[in-house]
Amino acid sequence: MWLNRFAWFAAFATLLLICSGGMVTSKGVGLAVPDWPTTFGYNMFLFPVSKWIGGVLFEHTHRLIASTVGFLTIILALWLWRVEDRPAVKTLGLIAVAGVILQGILGGLRVTMLKDQIGIFHACLAQAFLGLIVLIAIVTANFWRSLAPDVGLRKIAPIKTLALATTIAIYVQLALGATMRHQHKDLAILDFPTANGGWIPDTSAAALTKINAWRDARALSDVDAFQIWLQMAHRFLAVLIGVGVITFATRIWQVQNASRVPVLSGLSIWWVVMFFLQFTLGAWTVWSNKAADIATAHVAVGAVMLSFGVTAWALCSRILQPATQ
Repeated sequence: MWLNRFAWFAAFATLLLICSGGMVTSKGVGLAVPDWPTTFGYNMFLFPVSKWIGGVLFEHTHRLIASTVGFLTIILALWLWRVEDRPAVKTLGLIAVAGVILQGILGGLRVTMLKDQIGIFHACLAQAFLGLIVLIAIVTANFWRSLAPDVGLRKIAPIKTLALATTIAIYVQLALGATMRHQHKDLAILDFPTANGGWIPDTSAAALTKINAWRDARALSDVDAFQIWLQMAHRFLAVLIGVGVITFATRIWQVQNASRVPVLSGLSIWWVVMFFLQFTLGAWTVWSNKAADIATAHVAVGAVMLSFGVTAWALCSRILQPATQ
């Protein structure tokens, strides 16, 4: 029980870390602290609190939360190796340690090498790491070993595939969002649900000239066709994810005796709720031209949706296995 609680605490800390990272990127203060692993020459943990001001507050706090997540991950892995009797679960702990070390290195390289591509990979790995910690929390829960509801395998198998496909789509969506955020520019499309005044944006040379003239008059950064279609891809994929999440919830409640798996049926409902919240935050992000707090909330709910997807897939996979495994 305490191992499982600790795993969920580590997952919460990771979500907090993702929120902190999102705020750093949204506010454009990723280089407020120019050195790494030190902070203005200080040992990171000895940096005076009196100097935690402005962008330094967000960047330095992000580093401290990241260090905390690293320590929690190491403790979790050691705990798993001490008490777990399943080799696969022990391996998950080792993968988590490797992941958090790589994540820390990428964070440092982003500062020292000044490359946005590293920042995108850093953001994507953070989401994958959260999914891994959530998976560890799920498989160490008390209900996991005894989860064997009486449902038809032919009905559950397609739902498992749907959960996996939707989870992958959410991850790709998060990667698209990270790519747009790390361009450190204004949004390429500033209206919603339309796109530059139309349902399908015109990205011809003449149209781009007109759009950029309008943006220049308002002190906004220029855009190109790639940036516009990147944002459109983000919108199209959001619709597909919504279809996947709603279909998953519908199929779960159509399965005979679905009420015998309350954690899965309840999860499907909350997944739908999270999607509509995320869709609203996405629209609000556009209307506010990436206001830092709204954009960060959008990142956080996206991370929660990914966690729900990992959980849905894991539970469906468990239902297809004997309860003794």
